[in-house]
Amino acid sequence: MNAKFRFTLSFTLCILFIICFGILSVLIHYQILTQLDHALISLIQGFESSLVTFVMNTFTFIGSTPSVVALSLLVIFFLYKVLHQRKELILFIAIVGGHVILNQLLKLSFQRDRPNLHRLIEIDGYSFPSGHAMSAFAVYGALSFLLWHDISTRWGRIALILTSSVIILMIGISRIYLGVHYPSDIIGGFLASGIWLALCIWFYQWYQEKHFAKRCKRIG
Repeated sequence: MNAKFRFTLSFTLCILFIICFGILSVLIHYQILTQLDHALISLIQGFESSLVTFVMNTFTFIGSTPSVVALSLLVIFFLYKVLHQRKELILFIAIVGGHVILNQLLKLSFQRDRPNLHRLIEIDGYSFPSGHAMSAFAVYGALSFLLWHDISTRWGRIALILTSSVIILMIGISRIYLGVHYPSDIIGGFLASGIWLALCIWFYQWYQEKHFAKRCKRIG
């Protein structure tokens, strides 16, 4: 995959996420998605059982702040001490740290109340966009990007993407099942985090190419 294609891909994804998030924001502002949100919550909670609740609580815990912090510290240690990847370390910190700030700014901007239909857990704070959804997309998206080049086999890369996708999706669904988020909160979280992730990756790739060009110029 050449540099021009990588730049184009990350930039295109960033613009696409921005457009989709903008459309979703308008739909939420005018309460166009309210009935659909309620219908999807009822559908997902229709599978309620003790086993499903346990599974969903487990995925919610995986996407919680303590779990994300613990995983992030482990990744930071691995990148710094084992792989000695300084630039990748900065990229990961920027993605994980930046999405937290972005989430809080968006929550304060929209100030959407959480659903009050059938809650299986209690939680405070605004609803849109979902912090769990943003964390899952940011952390596992960043991990997939960083590990992609270290996996040489096609099936290994497929397994990486599938595993990350399932974890991200299940964390989002768990928040709907537990009654603390609308489905549109989850989608909004994925889109908002996707904007930040794509933007960080684009800047990282730009920096890499610029640094490589300077090094080639010095050698030449």
